[in-house]
Amino acid sequence: MTKGQKKSRLTVRIYYEDTDCGGVVYYANYLRYFERARTEYLRERGVDLGAWAEKGLCFVVSRVEMDYKAPARYSDLLEIETAVTHRSKASITFSHAVRNQNGRLIAESIVVLVCVSSGRPRRIPEEVVSLL
Repeated sequence: MTKGQKKSRLTVRIYYEDTDCGGVVYYANYLRYFERARTEYLRERGVDLGAWAEKGLCFVVSRVEMDYKAPARYSDLLEIETAVTHRSKASITFSHAVRNQNGRLIAESIVVLVCVSSGRPRRIPEEVVSLL
């Protein structure tokens, strides 16, 4: 993430249910954490995804890139930093950086959301754009 971006932080505690048989966070769970972090990022800025869905407009994941740097383990406290790194007429690109309680980088991710209505890409409403 570059300097000057609007960032959001979400803290997640790792529970036994989040881990694999080796006590390490199961890789796919990071996608759940990123979903929560993006939702909170948008909520903090006044974007209510549920309200937009009721109007027939949704934001769907179209791309995910993830790099795992170190394992997170049972009982760790993770901080997920989220920022918007790019926006087009119909998509928003988010970056996520996960660090443990000691500041160690655990994972990084880029996630692209596309604005859709009736299954087709749509322009992101200006009301949403202005809040980002």
